[in-house]
Amino acid sequence: MGIRFIICYNTGMDKNQTICLLNDSFPPIIDGVSNAVLNYARNIERDHGHALVVTPQMPGADDSTYDFNVVRYPSIDTRKLIGYVTGYPFSPEAAHEVEAQNVSLLHTHCPVTSCLLARQLAEAYGLPLVLTWHTKYDIDIANAVKSKALQEGALQALLRNVNACDEIWTVSKGAGENLRSIGFEGDYIVMPNGVDLPREKVSSDLVAETTSNYDLPDGVPCFLFIGRLMWYKGLRIILDALKELEEDGADFRMVFVGGGGDEREVRDYTAGLGLDEKVFFTGAISNREKLRAWYTRADLFLFPSTFDTNGLVVREAAASDTASVIVAGSCASEGVTDGRNGFLIEENSASLAAKLRELCARPELMKEVGKGAGDELYISWEDAVAHAYERYGAVIDNYRSGVYGKHDPIRGSWMQSQGELMQILGDIDAARKTLIRNVEDLQDELDSSFRSMKNKAIVDAITTRYEAKERLSDIQSEILKHIKETGEDIWEKLDRYL
Repeated sequence: MGIRFIICYNTGMDKNQTICLLNDSFPPIIDGVSNAVLNYARNIERDHGHALVVTPQMPGADDSTYDFNVVRYPSIDTRKLIGYVTGYPFSPEAAHEVEAQNVSLLHTHCPVTSCLLARQLAEAYGLPLVLTWHTKYDIDIANAVKSKALQEGALQALLRNVNACDEIWTVSKGAGENLRSIGFEGDYIVMPNGVDLPREKVSSDLVAETTSNYDLPDGVPCFLFIGRLMWYKGLRIILDALKELEEDGADFRMVFVGGGGDEREVRDYTAGLGLDEKVFFTGAISNREKLRAWYTRADLFLFPSTFDTNGLVVREAAASDTASVIVAGSCASEGVTDGRNGFLIEENSASLAAKLRELCARPELMKEVGKGAGDELYISWEDAVAHAYERYGAVIDNYRSGVYGKHDPIRGSWMQSQGELMQILGDIDAARKTLIRNVEDLQDELDSSFRSMKNKAIVDAITTRYEAKERLSDIQSEILKHIKETGEDIWEKLDRYL
């Protein structure tokens, strides 16, 4: 068993067919997978057929601006706990909507809640089911759950969902090997994500406007990182390498675009290395044109991460003909040839420092390899979705001809227990909100009562408290006098009595 290398013939996908895309996150939650689903939906609706997005309800969501349909099913707001809402995957409303939309294929982008819902829909309506494995879920589980037994149980639950799907796609070969590492033994197809940036640099005016607040002299190499500021993305490797360059007397600038995660620690570490005058932090930037301006301004993109399964930022940099420095053998390095369309290093600061020393002395090589990155690594979402949509046709044909076999049904008792669990969580959440409302109402009532008190009543209350304190002081004095005269500690006697 291994990767399936498949030639996708034109299967004549009907323009009226609807693809149902499911994921646990969708805007206004922004992450790599929600961005992928959004681009799948936009491109399918515009160029191929119809898209239906099925995702949990999210406070503040406004789906009216999309030119495709979005169905939201009930959820619990667990953003403070895990950063996402938790959907209730056994939703009759979502099932009825899928039936009404005459869906031809289900494509889930998450192996958890969305996959449970997708499995039910596939079984109920006889639909083929595709799953894309986007990230290293085993690492996410290990970070969230410390118990080894619970980690193993969670991974087994993921595997049951994966194995129940008709076809497995991964965003890179490395992502597929990660899926193998947790016990998956079937075949998978590499279906890379695209980039939603056009293949061109932005204007010099926009670059100047975006970067004007930072000391970036012409002729001084400018390095860039864009993404969440998490140590596991190789940020310590970058900073330690820059410290080596600084000690060598090299002049450079480094810009980190992003926030969250370990940002405070990263900033403190930078200050501790004495790099504040050469390393800048912009915070998170959501404006895509401003991000393009930073890619255009940079001479090199630094991405020594072995965590990411796709490294879309490397292709985003390539859209502006900016080359990346990447760890050899990482998922982001797939398709990269050192010195041709990118630069490869070992996963340590010394290797990165050596590469940067070499490239600072050869600025023309950075430009040449940047052009190679644009020519060979860049892939638009239009092309990525067109390839996926062509494969949808083959999946539908294979399903109808019985190639995949029957779907593995979700056990009724398991569904019932999960439903009961979600109901309990919902009841707890409702009770919590009721309690908060009651406390707020009580506070308002007390505030109102206090404000309505006459001035005399307030003065009387303060006087009474003052007099009580004075009386207590008198009592303490009497007790001390008694102890002094009799030697008997009546406090101790009172303690024993109580």
